[in-house]
Amino acid sequence: MTLTDFIDRHYRHFNAAALRSAAEAWRDLVDGGGQMLLTLAGAMSTAELGLSLAEMIRAGKVHAICATGANLEEDLFNLVAHDHYRRIPDWRALTAEQEKDLERRGLNRVTDTCIPEAEAFRAVEAPLRELWRAADAAGERRLPHDYLYQLIRDRTLADRYRIDPADSWLVAAAEADLPLFAPGWEDSTLGNVLVAEQLGGGLDRPGPVLGGTEYMAALAEWYTRTSTGRSLAEAPDIDDAPDAAPLPAETGADPEAKSVGLFQIGGGIAGDFPICVVPMIRQDLRRWCPYWAYFCQISDSTTSYGSYSGAAPNEKITWGKLDVDTPKFVIESDATIVAPLVFGYVLGW
Repeated sequence: MTLTDFIDRHYRHFNAAALRSAAEAWRDLVDGGGQMLLTLAGAMSTAELGLSLAEMIRAGKVHAICATGANLEEDLFNLVAHDHYRRIPDWRALTAEQEKDLERRGLNRVTDTCIPEAEAFRAVEAPLRELWRAADAAGERRLPHDYLYQLIRDRTLADRYRIDPADSWLVAAAEADLPLFAPGWEDSTLGNVLVAEQLGGGLDRPGPVLGGTEYMAALAEWYTRTSTGRSLAEAPDIDDAPDAAPLPAETGADPEAKSVGLFQIGGGIAGDFPICVVPMIRQDLRRWCPYWAYFCQISDSTTSYGSYSGAAPNEKITWGKLDVDTPKFVIESDATIVAPLVFGYVLGW
């Protein structure tokens, strides 16, 4: 029995049924020519989601990613330092003194996994500083992930790889030149390194790394081009294009337009940032674009209208993100368990 057959037979009710329905709808969206943007919150890279996510990217099932700065860098850390990671099975029982001992040894704990500072952070930091300084000297400014893509494409760290690069989602994304967005990137180890470099005089300000507003502009252009087949500048005025998909005939429907879905792992900025691009385009810029064509969130947050992570999908209709008939799913579970199962179903394992 394949994984897909197993889910079809056994996942019939409650959260299991939500998982199956969400996976089926993802498959239908992509098979119908649509595209999917995936968001990564939490510590999914340290949980080694790359084992399945990299294959999703290579198979053309994920077309863009919005990740926290931590998830962006931690996949690379795992790539170069995996052999030096330490797992702590009894992490719930650690005393404060034991936690302090891990810090003294340069082991930064994420739940049951410790990231080794010297072999991970410092190994990536050194060549990255060189790229930043070279760009700074040339007066260039680029988005944070562009520099990590360059490290991978130049094979700068290839001799340090400690896992098969086929299991790294960042390697797969770089090879595919996947659109990537990392809002709030400064809230990450490498973001901290950049600021320290600026404060220490090694880089000028604003420096060689662009920020969140530039990411939002890039996302708006990507979403508009993908969902309408036109550039943002060419998108019709919202008042001249009543809601319809594809674009209304009177504005010139574009055969390149694709339905775009959003699959959200966790909450926070990784999910809120991309989903807001639709109301920004429609309400603030006053350009027409379709609503998100699919929405699913994996979350263990308690359902609550006072919490973004716990908000039910219908609340997003009021904000102009989803429409009444947008397929909507919530899988209330641990993403480290659920996400690989969804991916496996979409891939037909």
